[in-house]
Parts: sequence; structure tokens; C-alpha cells
Amino acid sequence: MAPPLPESISCSSSSDDLTLLDPEPMPTETSLLLPGKTAHDVENAASKQHHHHHAGKPLPGMQVFLLCFAKAMEPIAFFAIFPFIAQMVQRNGNLPTSDVGFYSGLIESLFSATQMVVLYFWGHLADTIGRKPVLLWTLIGMAVATFFFTVATTIWQMILFRCLAGVFSGSGLVIRTMLSDHTTSETQAVAFSWFAFANNVGIFLGPIIGGALADPAEQFPGVFGGIQLFEDYPYLLAGVAITIINIVSIALSALYLEETLEPEDSHHPTTPGGGGASSASATTTTTATATTPPSRPHRLSTRELLKAPGVGIVIWVYTHVMFLAFAFTAILPVYLFTPVRLGGVGFSPFQNSLWMAVQGASQATWLIVAFPFLQRRIGTKGSMKACVAVYPLFFVGYVVMNLLLRIHTEPALAAFWIVCPVVAVIGPGVSMAFTAVQLALNDVSPNPHVMGTLNALAMTAASAIRSFVPGVSTVMFAVGVRNQILLGHLVWVILIPIAMSLSIFVRWLPEDKQSHKILREEEDE
Repeated sequence: MAPPLPESISCSSSSDDLTLLDPEPMPTETSLLLPGKTAHDVENAASKQHHHHHAGKPLPGMQVFLLCFAKAMEPIAFFAIFPFIAQMVQRNGNLPTSDVGFYSGLIESLFSATQMVVLYFWGHLADTIGRKPVLLWTLIGMAVATFFFTVATTIWQMILFRCLAGVFSGSGLVIRTMLSDHTTSETQAVAFSWFAFANNVGIFLGPIIGGALADPAEQFPGVFGGIQLFEDYPYLLAGVAITIINIVSIALSALYLEETLEPEDSHHPTTPGGGGASSASATTTTTATATTPPSRPHRLSTRELLKAPGVGIVIWVYTHVMFLAFAFTAILPVYLFTPVRLGGVGFSPFQNSLWMAVQGASQATWLIVAFPFLQRRIGTKGSMKACVAVYPLFFVGYVVMNLLLRIHTEPALAAFWIVCPVVAVIGPGVSMAFTAVQLALNDVSPNPHVMGTLNALAMTAASAIRSFVPGVSTVMFAVGVRNQILLGHLVWVILIPIAMSLSIFVRWLPEDKQSHKILREEEDE
């Protein structure tokens, strides 16, 4: 993906080959705006027509579907063990109840910790040997590791196979990269909205599969009772179900997915102003560009990539957004359960599940319906600004809900039932920031051959903060509730300014391709 450029010189994310050594195409737009037409103008006009052809290519629906289906596999494997992890730890370790929480948390955390270590490797490999083989290996490894986890009989086996699952958890990274390769600035919003939706589907299905199929001899004695295999391995059925789903995804990916990484030596000489890869000599003279075959894209080191225009600030914003997301996700279940007098809303389990369902449906609607429209209208950066403006208000809404319930008067309760739906339905719109920041990441990639590495750097940073942010957030919530610091709202008072500070960094984001297009259309009008 090239850095964000004006429309007349930018091309699709899958065909741009601009590198750090060749940033000079930018000035060519100026010549298109001059009243006089020179031979160079004609060449640039031809280039513009070429790029418009690529920018207007349709979204490959089947490829996006296959990638989104594959994306759902990782959250299914990750969350499927949650319903039975505590019971499995106690059974395999013969532990007292007081020790179950420690080992359960350790095993759950090891997945993310291992993932953080290996993501860069998978990203670099995807940029080197191709996206598709790396995706297939990660899907196969995840399926095998998850299956053997469900038949583990000791805690050390559980730790080993959970770490192995983390080692092969690079599929999401590769899928992001392949979607970037398939899309243009006009179609990437739709594709990545479905990507986020697929992730949510996996989060939803994983616990259902794991919980419904765990210990079938105990849950369904009429069907599975007396079968020794399921008594010896009570989580085998869940493992088999997850493995079958993964095999389907692997088979479809192997048969029908297309490789999206163009070979580095596949580019051929182009006519002047054409859409081929640029050579380093293009920065000297136009004649050299016309006669010299384009060189292979420069293989950027990690340091060079981080110094590329816009990359550092986009990764910072990406990490900042993930920080807020991980903190809120950890706090929400505890907040909903906590009594009103301590700082929560005291919902029942049914009310908790209803709240989660409404928020999940709302989030899906914002991502699938609203975000593509919003991104077309105001661009990626504009969408980020809108989400960032709402984020602090979203957190304030939870404080207001508790305060209204504390007052416990009829007007306060009436106000609560006004605020409550707004927080549940409108608030999840901030989730569009997750997709918007991914599009910003796509736009700052110096060339397609580092897209995997760039995504790996961003996801590694996110994995690093995921290893401690949820725990720290729930501890801060507990401290505030236990000591009634700020009426139990300590964690919200900390998160609100952190959310507000995000607006400062979003201003420094480079202008994206869609924003350039919107600006150009406004000028034409």
C-alpha cells in the first residue's frame, strides 16, 4: 500500500509499488493542473487513466468471504476454551478451588504472550514467500494445537498446546494483509467492516461451541453417557467440532484463495508515466524513467519501515485505540455485575446477557452499515475523528448511569432509561475506530511487499498491551469500588482523559486517499 497520495497518482493497494527510495511521483500532479499541456502532461494523463482503472476495480466478493470465514477460526479457537477452562484445570491438576483462577489466567494469557513474540515472524514470512502458504500453515497449526489442547490430561500439556496455538495464531495478520492487497481506497472500508464482523462472529460462536459440547457424558447422559472415550476425554467433542470447522476453512482456502503477493521480479518496464514499479533513477530525470527498467522494491528493515512517513503515528494511534478497547472489554462485565451503591448498575445475569447482545448487534450494525457510508463521505481520518470525539462521552455514559440509579428518584430513573439505550446502541459506534485505524495502517504502507510486516508491528504492539491492560484495568476498578474513590468511578476518571488525549494524536494522522478524493470532488464542484 502506498502512502496516501492525491487520486491522480495513487493506485490500488494491490498494485502500488512506491518505495521509500522513490517518493517523487507527488510533483507530477502539479503538472496536470497547469494550463499548458506538454508531452509530460500527456504522459501523466495516461498514468492517471491507468490508475483510475485499478482504483475502480470491483471488490472480489468470494475472496473476501473466504478470508472472513478463515478469520473467524482464530477467535473460535481462542474463546472456545473459556467455558470449561476452569473445570479442565481443576480436573487435570487436581487443584483446590482457590488455585484454579491462577492457572486458568496463566493458560489464557500464554496464548497472547506467545502470539506477541511470533507475529513479526509471520508478517515477514508473508512478505517473503507469499500470503497464502503462511495462512494455510497458521490455520493448520491452530487446528492441531487446539485439538490436542482439548485432549490434554495434565496442566503442563495444557500450557504446551496453548502456547503452540499462540505460535500459529498469525492467520488474522495474514488475512488483514490479503484484504489490503485485494482492495482499493474505495472498497477497503466495506472489506474491513466484514473482517471485523467475522471476528465478532468468532467471538460469539467460540464460547457456544465450547460450552455446549464440553463434557457431553455429563451434559447429555442419554446420548453420550457410558461412552468411555468421552468420560476419559470430556472436552474431546468440543475439540473435534472446532477441528472440523477449521478443516473446512483450510480446504476452502487451499482450493479457492488466490495468492495476493506479487513476485518482486515480476514487474516489467513501463511506458513513461505508467503504473509499474518505480525505479530509484526516476528521481533524477524523466528520460531515465522512460528508458530504465524498474528496480525491485527495496526490502525495508524494521527501522526503515518505522521511519517511513506516517507509519509511527499510525501505529501509536492503533495501539492507543486497542488500549481503550481492551480496558473497556475487561471492565464492562464487572461494572454490570457490581451493585449500584458501589459504582455499577447491579444487573442480573439475564440483564447482563441482554446488554451484551444489544451492544454486539449495535456494533455489527455500525461496522457493516454505517462505517462504509461514513468513510466514503468524510474519509478514514474524518471517521477516526468522529469516533474519538464520542469515546470520552461513551465512558461518561456509564458514570451517568450509575449516578442516576444512586439518586433513585422517579425523574432519575426516567432519565436512566433514556441514557441507557443511548449508551447501549449509540455508544458501540466507537468500534468503527478499530476498522478506521486499520485502513489508516493500509494507507501508510510504503509498498505492498511490507504490508505483512507493517501489520505485524501494529498487532505485536496490541498484543503487548493486551498482556497487561485488562488485568490492570480490573484492578483499578476493584480499588475504586472497594475504597469508594470518586464514588467507585476511579477507573472511568482515568480512562476518560486517556480517551480525550487520542484526539491529539489523530490530528497528526496523514491524510488518506479517500480524503484526497473527497477534497478533489469538492474543488471540482
